[in-house]
Amino acid sequence: MLTDILQAIFSALTVGSIYALVAVGVTLVYSATGIINFAQGEFVMLGGMIMVTLYGEWHWPLALAVPVTIVITAVVAAALMKVSYRPGRSVSLVTVLIITIGASLFLSGSALKVWDGDVHRFPPFSGDAPVTLAGATLAPQALWVMGTTAVVGVALALFLRFTIHGKAMRACAIDRGAAALLGVRVRRMVLLSFVMSGALGCVAGIVITPLTLVDYSGGMLLAIKGFAAAMLGGMGNVVGAVIGAFVFSVLEAFSVTFVSSSLKELVTFIVIILVLLFLPRGLMGPRRVEGLDEEDVLGH
Repeated sequence: MLTDILQAIFSALTVGSIYALVAVGVTLVYSATGIINFAQGEFVMLGGMIMVTLYGEWHWPLALAVPVTIVITAVVAAALMKVSYRPGRSVSLVTVLIITIGASLFLSGSALKVWDGDVHRFPPFSGDAPVTLAGATLAPQALWVMGTTAVVGVALALFLRFTIHGKAMRACAIDRGAAALLGVRVRRMVLLSFVMSGALGCVAGIVITPLTLVDYSGGMLLAIKGFAAAMLGGMGNVVGAVIGAFVFSVLEAFSVTFVSSSLKELVTFIVIILVLLFLPRGLMGPRRVEGLDEEDVLGH
């Protein structure tokens, strides 16, 4: 029993780290634009696929392959911003959702043409010999996943809290109109949020591919799970997205370990439905009661 619990915890920490990177990417874009980016999972796919070519097949040094992969994916994310965000124009939420879903299909289709329909991987950074604890095993690459997520999370928190661009992004998340009046270049901050979300997804793809493999079609499911984790934590709250991701991964890991592996994907949709029904603002979302609109108060 102890071994099973430890194994479930190791799995939850590893998978939760990836969900956290995806969920934070979703949250950054949502905070800056109000857009739910369902192409976020494709950045994970692109990060893995590009690394398969540069590091796995062309044998570029890791120190060169990683930054080039991140730059390419960030450029793709910036291009997505150009087609999905239209400041000052009345664009319905449904239209934006269709745009991001269409972008996801375009990227996955392009990956199928550039690479192929097979699954791919490249060698782990520290070999395949597992680490054993009380009968439970942990792949060395999983330590890279958790360590990278921790470093990225701390760096992101410091960026948002102490840098001028981070403070500007936080101001846009609170009120884009007021931020613009104070001199914040909102469009530049929106572009930065897309670029950062692309980089986060790319980093997730780079560290997870040696562990779980990658193919052209896996991005949409990751985007849905990242969206579910962000909703659970509180859409628009970075800390909540991380907490939601790990709560979500724990639910998945323990349901697979102690109930049935067929429930893994079902958990995603159960979480979405329950959050929408009983906790629409998530675990860390704002708690406020909506009152009368200004027009109602003025009697118009």
